[in-house]
Amino acid sequence: MVLETAARPEDAGLSAAGLDGVDAGLQAQIDRGDLAGAVTLVARHGRVARRSVLGLDNIEKKTRLRTDTIFRIYSMTKPVTAVAMMILWDKGLWKPDDPVEKFLPAFKHATVFEGLDDGERPVTAKPDHPPTLRELLTHTAGLSYGASEALYDRPYKEAKIWSAPTLAEFAERIARIPLAYQPGTQWLYSLSMDVQGAIIEALSGMRLADFMQAHIFAPLKMVDTGFWAPPGKAERLPTLYRTSSKRGLVALEKPPMLGDHLSPPKIAGGGGGLVSTLDDYARFAQMLLNRGALDGVRVISPEAVALMSTNHLPAWMLGAGFGVGAMQIRPGFGYGFNGAVFTDPDAAGIPVGRGTYEWDGAAGTWFWVDWANDLIFVGMIQRFTMTEGIENAQQLTQKLMAKAIL
Repeated sequence: MVLETAARPEDAGLSAAGLDGVDAGLQAQIDRGDLAGAVTLVARHGRVARRSVLGLDNIEKKTRLRTDTIFRIYSMTKPVTAVAMMILWDKGLWKPDDPVEKFLPAFKHATVFEGLDDGERPVTAKPDHPPTLRELLTHTAGLSYGASEALYDRPYKEAKIWSAPTLAEFAERIARIPLAYQPGTQWLYSLSMDVQGAIIEALSGMRLADFMQAHIFAPLKMVDTGFWAPPGKAERLPTLYRTSSKRGLVALEKPPMLGDHLSPPKIAGGGGGLVSTLDDYARFAQMLLNRGALDGVRVISPEAVALMSTNHLPAWMLGAGFGVGAMQIRPGFGYGFNGAVFTDPDAAGIPVGRGTYEWDGAAGTWFWVDWANDLIFVGMIQRFTMTEGIENAQQLTQKLMAKAIL
């Protein structure tokens, strides 16, 4: 199936009035000063029903967003990394229950943090079992992001992992850090997808950025997606904002994480390093909706799509209070490979189709793939939410989109 533009929303099985409601919901956030702007795309049955461009790229300059604005998608990189992993799974190069150490030997010496002794020295134990790729793909392997004040995060700061010269060295430095918990016993948002980048490089013999370009971006004609915006495209990066309870939206002089995206990064971050556009990411999402192919080009097998979009968390974990930001693991809302999965939308409290796969990014971008309704939705904004009381844009649009489906 291709991704073409419908003459009318109704030709794609969607209500024009319902889509107006989605736009109105986001416009209300802009009018309240909660958002600078947003661009969205919704497609059903392989036909784009609407592209919407609302609000501004830069509030002070009053420049408008465009459909080809290049957004820093941060953690929406993670599902792309999952597809890169599934390309290698299709080749028979790994299995979900393989130990991580099979591909990154430094993990053979993994230990588990158990606290500090009386002398404030770390106490460690052996893992009950070696962390597996399934656990690495589901944030249950014992890794962390190393950004909190928790005791198990101290070594991440000391190891200066992001100054590593290669992804292989990056993964080795992480492997030397004690795991935050016994593998499989918790869900903790982590650098697992960045470590996957080192595995992709080890299995493919290619740099992660080159692998994604050759096997994902080029085949899908994602012409503006990569780990940086080169000269000639950099002016299409929007101003980043953060919310402030006293000052509203505050412009950021530079991105708070992962560099400025104006030059190639030293190491490509499979967990959050990509920039992309509305249409590029829609092509990626439509490929998933089509079970791995787009425009006659197959990227991964239907079986690979099914595996990555299936919940892999045990039932007890769905009620244990894990999660990050708006992505709170809960009954009906589990986790597949590098993205969340709705196992029971009613229980999760969001009106999407059963089996919907989704994720978001730190600066507010979001997407979902809904096989039950044969629908994709992509939203791009440029805001770090630092204050309470601002409705999550993804959940807002999901609730409004339910009224638009014919």
